[in-house]
Amino acid sequence: MFPNINNIKICLVCDKTDFRKGIDELAALITEAFNLDAYDNAIFLFCGTRSDRFKCN
Repeated sequence: MFPNINNIKICLVCDKTDFRKGIDELAALITEAFNLDAYDNAIFLFCGTRSDRFKCN
């Protein structure tokens, strides 16, 4: 069964993110810096130092 994509929020973090961080550190960044729930029905995209690299949480 496919998830309902109509209710998904997409958040783009345009700050330079260290891609060496793991999933737990990125989830902590979402909750502490942006006051958002990392386990909400959302996709978080992080930009790296290069403009063609993204990391998804």
